[in-house]
Amino acid sequence: MGLIKEFKDFAMRGSVIDLAVGVVIGAAFQKIVDSVVKDLLMPVLGLLLNGIDFSHLEIPLMGEAKITIGNFINTTIQFIIMAFAVFLLIKGINRLNRLQEEKDAAAEATAPPAEPNAQEKLLSEIRDLLKNR
Repeated sequence: MGLIKEFKDFAMRGSVIDLAVGVVIGAAFQKIVDSVVKDLLMPVLGLLLNGIDFSHLEIPLMGEAKITIGNFINTTIQFIIMAFAVFLLIKGINRLNRLQEEKDAAAEATAPPAEPNAQEKLLSEIRDLLKNR
């Protein structure tokens, strides 16, 4: 029973759930990137390169063997777009976090000092009594 409880605790921790959500969102985002590359970028690149359609670009080998270089080019372009999109997302998140930290620091700097608690007041009184001796 201990192993099942330990696994449940592990699976319900925030980081594992965050990872699962990230994977699901990443898979959905991948579909968008695939469409951008296949439906928007590749036709434009093909037009710029005199109608070359990368998806059908192949290097024939012996017999029926072939290297589908077009798929590799498409996948590489998809990776670059995905990496750039993630870079921009992380950069935006970091900027928002930095702005929030600056805002919090400014609010903390302008906040009045906290009132000492009972223990701090008692220690201050003892310190003052010892000074006066």
